[in-house]
Amino acid sequence: MNRKAMLDEIDKQIQAGPFHDQWDSLAAFQMPGWFQESKFGIFIHWGVYSVPAFGSEWYPRNMYIQGQPEYEHHLRHYGPHREFGYKDFIPMFTADKYDPHLWADLIKQSGARYVVPVAEHHDGFQMYPSRISAWNAANMGPKRDVMGELLKACGERGIVSTASSHRAEHWFFMGHGKEFDSDIHDPLTMEDLYWPAMKEPDHLDLFSEPAPSQAFLEDWLLRTCELVDLYQPQLIYFDWWIQHSAFRPWLKKFTAYYYNRGVQWEKQVAVCYKYDAYMFGSAILDMERGKFASTQPFYWQTDTSVAKNSWGYTEGNQYKSAESLICELVDVVSKNGNLLLNIGPRADGTIPGEEREILLAMGRWLKTNGEAIYGTKPWRRSEEGPTKTVEGPFADQEAPVFTPEDIRFTVGGSNLYATVLKAPANGRALIRSLALEATSYHPAFHGIIRQIMLLGKPEARLHWSRDEQGLHIQGEAMESDLPIVFKIVLD
Repeated sequence: MNRKAMLDEIDKQIQAGPFHDQWDSLAAFQMPGWFQESKFGIFIHWGVYSVPAFGSEWYPRNMYIQGQPEYEHHLRHYGPHREFGYKDFIPMFTADKYDPHLWADLIKQSGARYVVPVAEHHDGFQMYPSRISAWNAANMGPKRDVMGELLKACGERGIVSTASSHRAEHWFFMGHGKEFDSDIHDPLTMEDLYWPAMKEPDHLDLFSEPAPSQAFLEDWLLRTCELVDLYQPQLIYFDWWIQHSAFRPWLKKFTAYYYNRGVQWEKQVAVCYKYDAYMFGSAILDMERGKFASTQPFYWQTDTSVAKNSWGYTEGNQYKSAESLICELVDVVSKNGNLLLNIGPRADGTIPGEEREILLAMGRWLKTNGEAIYGTKPWRRSEEGPTKTVEGPFADQEAPVFTPEDIRFTVGGSNLYATVLKAPANGRALIRSLALEATSYHPAFHGIIRQIMLLGKPEARLHWSRDEQGLHIQGEAMESDLPIVFKIVLD
């Protein structure tokens, strides 16, 4: 089928379904129940950029910027860019130790309920078989449908399959290679892998020039619809720059197509977006490496990585602690959101030991305390305590230092869950939000408490009382290196 026929087929699907490519129609979107129940997903950045394993997953862009560390590293280790360009890493991307079942087992053990592999990053190399481009993992490098294998293995374990597209930024991602003698000028790759390699705008705003062309936008639509049809993912995550004004009609067209396909499949599907790329209420807002400081009236997601410096694997990754990521999960869920946590496997398909240990630690904590996370809803207040949340994107480089006074709340059925982010060493906890009488700190809580338990330690004997200060809980079982959760049963 040629491209015109493929575009015509997309239009037919849109015309035949309940969703049309206007915001008024897309506003009928409903938040999937599975997404609200899941709370925790795993993001995976794995691709050709995992071969050099230097700097970050933006190596393919930065290696062509003269003076950048990646440029100098490339010259030292691989030689001139004319003789060895980004395309020459593809045969080295062998994935010879890749076992999708081991990955799926680890994701299951982490406690995550959905998986979001990057189907195509800014480099333009697809991790799945494609009719659109020959530059894909099924045709080159691993010569396997590495993405399809993972989604199948995850599905067998009850993990919801989704996908991520970062194609939009490819418009300019390889453009710096045109500024000197490099393989970006090669006709073969410029017809496909490196195309269009336009000049990177000085300011990546809504109207930056040169704007994506009709040919590029059509190609973007075809690739994204192809991805949807191949795997029936229940969520499509878009990285930034789709907010550029040129994408607006194409985003509406894709979303109508995708939502209609979800109706045909009888699956709840959704799109995740950043900034103001979508009309509010037509998809799910995502905040990269950041979060909100208070409970939101709408459901949202944050995505962050186990590493501070990179989304993909590098030999110098600076890892966060499992404790800080568990606190992140608890904080986000208390504010009506999901946490999408990224890992970056090596080029051979193995997952670094540090990343495995982080995921396993999170899984152990969730196995004990998951009822305070999965399927819960926000309480009337999300938190109490002295440590303030920094609101906004790209604010996750330094983990907050929590105290035993920092507590997050969620609700499930007749239970109120109070998660103490730093376990008290003295065996005493005070929850001020549950005081008997109103104070200057907060309004009164008039609920009736029937029972209090410490999750994971049902045998623990807790003594509690309430006064105008709050709910006082005392017990010998509170010591822990990780957050502890009180299950407060209400009448």
